[in-house]
Amino acid sequence: MSLRDRFRSVNSRTEKAEREDSTGNTASSAVTVDGNGKGNGKSVANALNDRTSGLKARIHRRMVERINLANLDSIAPEMLRAQIGHIINALVVEEGIPLSESQRLSLEQEVMNETFGLGPIEPLLHDPDVSDILVNTHNQVYIERFGQLELTEVKFDNDEHLMKIIDRIVSRIGRRVDESSPMVDARLLDGSRVNAIIPPLALDGPILSIRRFGVRTLNLSDLMELGSVSPGMAEILKGAVKARLNMLISGGTGSGKTTLLNAMSAFIPVEERIVTVEDAAELQLLQPHVVRLETRPQNIEGKGEITQRDLVRNALRMRPDRIVVGEVRGVEVLDMLQAMNTGHDGSLTTVHANNPRDALHRLETLMLLSGVNLPPQAMREQISAALDVIVHVSRMSDGTRRVVDVSEIVGMEREVVAMQEIFSFKRTGISEDGKVLGRYEASGIRPKFADRLEISGISVPASLFSEGQVI
Repeated sequence: MSLRDRFRSVNSRTEKAEREDSTGNTASSAVTVDGNGKGNGKSVANALNDRTSGLKARIHRRMVERINLANLDSIAPEMLRAQIGHIINALVVEEGIPLSESQRLSLEQEVMNETFGLGPIEPLLHDPDVSDILVNTHNQVYIERFGQLELTEVKFDNDEHLMKIIDRIVSRIGRRVDESSPMVDARLLDGSRVNAIIPPLALDGPILSIRRFGVRTLNLSDLMELGSVSPGMAEILKGAVKARLNMLISGGTGSGKTTLLNAMSAFIPVEERIVTVEDAAELQLLQPHVVRLETRPQNIEGKGEITQRDLVRNALRMRPDRIVVGEVRGVEVLDMLQAMNTGHDGSLTTVHANNPRDALHRLETLMLLSGVNLPPQAMREQISAALDVIVHVSRMSDGTRRVVDVSEIVGMEREVVAMQEIFSFKRTGISEDGKVLGRYEASGIRPKFADRLEISGISVPASLFSEGQVI
């Protein structure tokens, strides 16, 4: 959506708000003096808030009148912001509303956010401590901060206001949300993941969920400082990437799978060609030779859909050294496993699962969705041949994310995929302030891939795998 269209859409909504405000001001002014002739401070404050709300509506309308919409898209954003700031200052003086400097600056920022950003939730997007923004209809907004949910005072004017913000988000990447397509996945300019679902599927009104990326991408050193992974475990994961082991990261929703995938991908050599496949682009690889592919939903006629399976198949024709699939959640798992088995070693992907064994079962289930009539034994052999390591991450009760298990796939034992645990996080209790206590330990098993690490020039001390060794 262009800035010109954005101004027009904002103006159409604020004209309605202005009409409503003219009625509200009359009611408010009638109660500013009590029966004894004394001023009612609370009523005066309410009247001022009402007048300020109406002022925002009039500012939007007057801006549209004063700014040349034909040239709006060609004006640099910084210059446009400065011009709008001057208009706001002039209008505040004309209206004669007694605003303090802080109130005027707050009003200016609200108008700026409404015009250029995502309205009332724009300040939350600039808070580095906020990791999730959850909008439950127009009058309830939750955030996640440091792993804990908090109810905020942020509100939208009404459902129409919230819908305009949702439309603004999805239109940026060529997607739509309406009654014929009431669910949509999208992303913000910084890569943050967005999901929206609207009536009739959402019974109480539009629902918006934003899963934010941090200001900067976390690396393994950052994860070690946060306690999400131990130094010894980090060395093994780094070596596994460099030695081109095929790795699967499993975990629940919000457990940090993508964060760990980003951190591990930093150790892929810069001279390799990497092709990423995602449903909604969110990976942030730092290598110079990266090709990013993203799925496309069907259009309003029900045509033109491009699935992850289509992209994985196409990626095989693009001469990749490694293929990174953001998350396997459908029939593309079969093509991904085949790619791992046919020369594209060192590939990485993630999957939703409760534990490493459950991740293998989920892969089998997803393979069945492909419609290929494979016996269970053949599917398990395909999985055991393709994967080398499963890394399981979990979100703890205190909101922290940790790598809780690193396991190796060692082949088949009769009809079962054989897997052995290398490292794990052992919980020991909970502190007085609610923090999960525990330690990272080795299982005492030396993994078979240790030989591949040594062949690749990666030195791993044997003591790291000693049973009970705190790593």
